[in-house]
Amino acid sequence: MKIVKTIQEVREQVRTWRTEGLTVGFVPTMGYLHEGHQSLILRADGENDRVVVSIFINPLQFGEKEDIESYPVDLERDREICASAGADLIFHPDSQEMYGRDFCSFVDMDGLTETLCGKSRPGHFRGVCTVVMKLFNIVKPDRAYFGQKDAQQIAVIQRMVRDLNLDLQIVPCETVREADGLAKSSRNVRLNPEERKASNILHEALLLAEKSLDAGVRASDEIERAIRDTIQGEKLARLDYAEIVDLQTLKPVEVIRAPALVAAAVYIGNTRLIDNFIYRN
Repeated sequence: MKIVKTIQEVREQVRTWRTEGLTVGFVPTMGYLHEGHQSLILRADGENDRVVVSIFINPLQFGEKEDIESYPVDLERDREICASAGADLIFHPDSQEMYGRDFCSFVDMDGLTETLCGKSRPGHFRGVCTVVMKLFNIVKPDRAYFGQKDAQQIAVIQRMVRDLNLDLQIVPCETVREADGLAKSSRNVRLNPEERKASNILHEALLLAEKSLDAGVRASDEIERAIRDTIQGEKLARLDYAEIVDLQTLKPVEVIRAPALVAAAVYIGNTRLIDNFIYRN
């Protein structure tokens, strides 16, 4: 497995693989990898001849009040996880390599980015779309793999691929969880022991919503209210949103019909956590 820092090196390696008739899977990350990322790499390795993993903390997707400097970094650990999961190449550029000094072109989207996380993180998905488009153009993979925890991100990227006629497949992958149900996230390391215990309220609230759906409840406001009430019962939790939206359009629905996305975000202390499930019945 190689680690490269330049766009030219990635392109040269992928070009060599293509001349050999090999398929390429791609897992874009911001580093500080965990079992969730590992599962994406393992799946990519099982479905492609070669796997590229990008590790790049993208400054464009951080808001004014979000501290990019506090994002955790451990490249050696990342390297070990990538190697053990079957990655063939790590692309680890710096901001200068990705954007240069006079970068002024962006990829934006209407509609899908205005709900859920887009409400509280203005400009976030503009940064996501821009960097993902650049990475797709650099790596030119056959398939790209994303975790379902970031369901809105998947919907946005799938729409971008469709609208802009990109020649690749987006592969959503199941959320990987801790033993108590908390979704694996690089942000979890920021939680102190008391906050870590309190953080499971997010998963508990979504489990309650899932049970309500199984019991036949279809009114969005009733289920959203139950999620909010559950989360607000935890003193360390501050609700960002609890919403039920159409899985394709991400627009709120009054009556829940499959497929629908049930999603919530909370602050535990200063750490923002997201989670969701897809109702398909």
